[in-house]
Amino acid sequence: MWVPKWQRDRQRGIESPVPTQPVSNEEFVPRPQTKQQEEWEFRIDQMATANAKSLGMTKRDFLKSSMGMATAFYASNMVFGNHWDVAKAETFEPAASEEKFPKGEYFVFDVQTHFTDGFALGFRTAPFVKNMGFDLSNDPDEYSFPNFVKELFFDSETSLVVISGVPGREINKDKAGKILEGRDRRGGILPSWLMSQAKGQLNKVAGGTRALCQGNCAPNHYWDQRKNQPDFPALFEQIEREVKQYGIDSWKWYCHTDPGRSGDGFRMDDETMAYPFYEKSKELGLKVFSCHKGYAAQSRTLGHYAHPGDLEKAALDHPDLSFIAYHSAMKHGPGEPEFERPEFFNPETGDFAWHAELMNIKTRNPQIDNIYCEIGSAFGTTAIVHPVMCQHLIGKNIQTYGADHVIWGTDCLWWGSPQWVIDAMKRFQISDELCEKFGYAKVTKEDKAKIFGLNAARVYGVDAEAEIKRFPKDTLSTLKTAYLDQGGEPDNAAYGWVRADV
Repeated sequence: MWVPKWQRDRQRGIESPVPTQPVSNEEFVPRPQTKQQEEWEFRIDQMATANAKSLGMTKRDFLKSSMGMATAFYASNMVFGNHWDVAKAETFEPAASEEKFPKGEYFVFDVQTHFTDGFALGFRTAPFVKNMGFDLSNDPDEYSFPNFVKELFFDSETSLVVISGVPGREINKDKAGKILEGRDRRGGILPSWLMSQAKGQLNKVAGGTRALCQGNCAPNHYWDQRKNQPDFPALFEQIEREVKQYGIDSWKWYCHTDPGRSGDGFRMDDETMAYPFYEKSKELGLKVFSCHKGYAAQSRTLGHYAHPGDLEKAALDHPDLSFIAYHSAMKHGPGEPEFERPEFFNPETGDFAWHAELMNIKTRNPQIDNIYCEIGSAFGTTAIVHPVMCQHLIGKNIQTYGADHVIWGTDCLWWGSPQWVIDAMKRFQISDELCEKFGYAKVTKEDKAKIFGLNAARVYGVDAEAEIKRFPKDTLSTLKTAYLDQGGEPDNAAYGWVRADV
């Protein structure tokens, strides 16, 4: 049985600041909680109950504090092994965490953030998967742009975001040939026009740049059925619209989707489909291509197009473009049955499916300097389910591509506020054992600063130093201060579904 995570948490009386089992955004069937995850949750509850009582706090308030966050990581170490940098004092002394991990220590630039503006996902047709709202009213506003601002900016240390695309095709004209605007263009749950609109609203409120946005247009979105090829006039018209009118900052491609009903997906190294798109985009001055790689189970028929192999030729042929491989090409998420199969992860080599092939691209072509490994969802989910694999993910990304080619992303709102993922990276370290066996280097603060935001700033042409100086003075920071002064706090919610049974 699937239930909303908030409902399951409240039934159990434990609202952990870190998810203790995989949470589904409905792209996969949620898996039952494992015995280790169950023990982890039990220890969080046990410690939180005792410490909250001694401090004269409710357990719920305790779990929303820095002490609650530290408790979650401390309990994880007790169950999974000593993987997180956390001291016991942090579980009952707020100053301990604040001194060790001060807020604002890093410039956090999240390149994978989403909202739905109240739209229901297309596959929410069954009654038990409708209305993924956070509270008892199942209010769709939980997925709205205002809540996006709250979760990303007020409840976390995120400074700058890319509003990231979700597959969808806009309708340029009606049957009479009239050019459509706004919602008449449709385009799915997060179309390019809506990302652009939200970017503009947020930056206007802030009085400066706090958001960038992506464009959803891709080579198979406008299709000439008669010629069985891209409808290049319509495609180029949309490319120009998204760059010139919407002011997008990168493209977001899902090669394994087919909103244009072409009958197939596409490869990023397809010279007849992708290359004309690259040339048109370069002509318009847009040179950043973000691509969903991995998490192949999103499409049973086209999932093979999420394989990273097509990045090799595309990157070699277009050294002036930047390719950001989202999810670091991890083939299966922890919510999928394949994640548990022995062939997915090899503990002797530290390799796992499709991620290893992304690494091999750089090993074969050390001259490639325009592929970047984004860690959205891949880092957060493995941190919960498989800390050792999480260390291999980051260790191999840095070892193979360099710390300057690893990009921060979280996939939030799907995971609620990204603060727990930020805290996980702050506390993250590769064990001595894995460093010795696989040749990984310890992850330094300088490395983390690059991963958290400096790398993305370089790719997107953002002056990080100037923005860091400006952020404290803008309106968004003023609003955040007022929010916190008035008792604003995170909901400890991950917006999605979990298995109610164990």
